[in-house]
Amino acid sequence: MEEFHHALKFKYELCIGCSHCTGVCPTAAIHVQNGKPILDPNRCIDCGRCYLSCPVNAIYIDQDDFKTIYNYKYPVLLVPSFFSAQFQERISNKAILSAFYHLGFKKVYEVERSVNLLKEKYNEMNENEDTDKPIISSFCPAIVRLIQVKYPSLVSNISRIKPPLDLTALFIKKSLTNEGIPSEDIGIFYVTPCAAKIAAIKSPVGEDKSVIDGVINMNYMYNKVLRTIKQGEYKLVEDEDDFHTLSNESILFALTTGEVRLLDRGRNLAIDEVHNVSDFLEKLENEDIDNIDFLELRACDESCAGGILCAGNRFLIAERQRKRVTKNKPIVQTDQMSDYVDYLNENMTVGPVLPRSMDKLDDDISIAMRKMKKSFEINAHLPQVDCRICGYQTCKELANAIVNQNADLNQCVFIQRTLEQSDKLTTTEAIKVTKKVWGDKKIDKNTLKNLNLE
Repeated sequence: MEEFHHALKFKYELCIGCSHCTGVCPTAAIHVQNGKPILDPNRCIDCGRCYLSCPVNAIYIDQDDFKTIYNYKYPVLLVPSFFSAQFQERISNKAILSAFYHLGFKKVYEVERSVNLLKEKYNEMNENEDTDKPIISSFCPAIVRLIQVKYPSLVSNISRIKPPLDLTALFIKKSLTNEGIPSEDIGIFYVTPCAAKIAAIKSPVGEDKSVIDGVINMNYMYNKVLRTIKQGEYKLVEDEDDFHTLSNESILFALTTGEVRLLDRGRNLAIDEVHNVSDFLEKLENEDIDNIDFLELRACDESCAGGILCAGNRFLIAERQRKRVTKNKPIVQTDQMSDYVDYLNENMTVGPVLPRSMDKLDDDISIAMRKMKKSFEINAHLPQVDCRICGYQTCKELANAIVNQNADLNQCVFIQRTLEQSDKLTTTEAIKVTKKVWGDKKIDKNTLKNLNLE
């Protein structure tokens, strides 16, 4: 099975072994060993909850070097429409665009330019009686991965329509090559608000390769643009071109309810924040919920405005986007996208999305069934307090690790006490087990002396 690309990385030299990341992960992809977090790459969905929870900034985002834009003669920037909403209102869109050009980009496009093209496709899909319902949006790559690894029975419900990012990138590549710019000279770079989109571009689901050549951290780009504007060394563009000329639906697309507002009829729900989504998908998979046509699911609170790489407050970003709509004048877009409708329609979809169940215990079904039975038995005898002292997120995860011979039953502190009472485990042996999970620093004899408790 091909491995996911992951943008989230650990700085082990900074890690204090607090296990906060273990507790917040929606797929239990992290456990603690020797005092450090260990990531299961087949479970991680790059949602970034661990990144937000780390108190010492020991988790970072692995991104492309900004200097790679200069490897191309014609670098193009794709930026989400809410990027401008992170700046104070006194900073004009013309100044932001001018800073982009000053940094070396030849052309700048807002990602949501292709949303108007999607509206018709969304409604066609939603009204198609042969489509599995509910249709689940493929916009958020963290949610696509969440379904692949945690709710594999729902992968057939995931829409195979490409998100605006991919469609706009396809349009850019095709239109510029038609203008005579050699394909190898064009470099398309995307400013991302989250780690999941980096991962999706590096290892796209349903495709072999993304048309996007590089990804730039939004917080990094924000600071680079702000510094350029403050220094005042850039040349102010005379014509804003067609940057910042989106329809109202396009402006709101990346916020919560951005997709469901495109749909004309049906029962359509929008849910944000990955744990809320996970709870809902649990009910959906168990058939506790039915009669839904479309689900817009986003991993971040306030959707992309709450991305972990955004420089501003998510609520203020969302507010500014909505204000932009109230000031927005109805626009008939003058770009060439309408000339490429047939081309984009031909390349509108991706291949099948395949399941990657995280609960798979063995390739051999008979062995897997035996392991599952044993895991249930072990879990039934564990305390079900999910304290994480064993190094795993829950008692269930510890039980699975035990049957796969990745953990020992005596890692559970309650089992340790029981074994000690029965003289089947000495205190010295129990300390060794705890140190195996948490490392030597957590159990240091000098702690009592320093606290004057000896």
